[in-house]
Amino acid sequence: MAPTQQPHAPANGREKGRFVISLDFEINWGVRDQQTLEQYGANLLGVRRAIPAMLEVFQEFGLRVTWATVGLLFFDNKRDMLAHLPSVRPEYADPNLSPYLVMDQVGENEAQDQYHFGKSLIERIRRTPGQEMATHTFCHYYCLERGQTAEAFRHDLQAAVTVAREQGMEMRSLVFPRNQYNPAYAGICEELGITSYRGNEHSWIYKERNEEQQTLYKRGARLLDAYVNLSGHNCHSLADIARSFPYNIPASRFLRPWSGRFAALERLRLRRILSGMTHAAQHGLVFHLWWHPHNFGVNVEQNIAVLRRIAEHYRHLQATYGMESQSMGDIAAELQRR
Repeated sequence: MAPTQQPHAPANGREKGRFVISLDFEINWGVRDQQTLEQYGANLLGVRRAIPAMLEVFQEFGLRVTWATVGLLFFDNKRDMLAHLPSVRPEYADPNLSPYLVMDQVGENEAQDQYHFGKSLIERIRRTPGQEMATHTFCHYYCLERGQTAEAFRHDLQAAVTVAREQGMEMRSLVFPRNQYNPAYAGICEELGITSYRGNEHSWIYKERNEEQQTLYKRGARLLDAYVNLSGHNCHSLADIARSFPYNIPASRFLRPWSGRFAALERLRLRRILSGMTHAAQHGLVFHLWWHPHNFGVNVEQNIAVLRRIAEHYRHLQATYGMESQSMGDIAAELQRR
């Protein structure tokens, strides 16, 4: 068990603020049960443009980012993918949730099928300084859906850890697909080397739930919260994060994609994020921003412009308050050292 003592403040008496970014990198494995390729294919193919553009911004501004990546993306051909599938797989009450039932739809290699393979993108991410490769489970595993079990989750996470290790990566951070955190699985995560995960915002509108428990009311509240401060800044201290292990580094805000339909509200959306970052910098707290690369897959220029504005604000907060960019793994490693 990792140490749980409280972090010590730096010599100046004030903890510095931390800016964390985590990305849910999944391409079609994360949306296949909700969207068809006809509906969402442009976003998925656009990942090939969006990721290099994001990496340029991250490198320019020295942003350290956690890429929580579905294990099925670690391949460049179907033969290797099939050879690494776990022997125990989730048996969801809703069979549409399982990607294993549609493996016949996967192409033979990455050149032929850019919806289901991501090895070339992973290699590009790894070549960029400050980027942490993390896990989004192997098959985009849903931890709260009916029919899934602890045994199936263990096999799934083990498969993700194994394929990453074969390629020279140790998985230390985890993002639960659809934010379905299951506290019963914390011990399994620890056993398999996970030191941190991204928990949900503490407001009731973000409480973890399965797909059957989603309601239009809660979805609407989350949408409104992106523009108007309903749930607070959702910033957290290192002392709070250190109280449990694996460390819960909760989300602060989801970076919704730019939308022409809501263009008139862009100022409010950006202000909501920047004010939370400022609050964290001024009070020595952690601000955790997240999104999916496919969110930037269309309107790439507009989305990168928003990201650049956020990065510029981080640079201002870094110069003014000493705010620091850290990956989830950075924070976990710091807490373990303390």
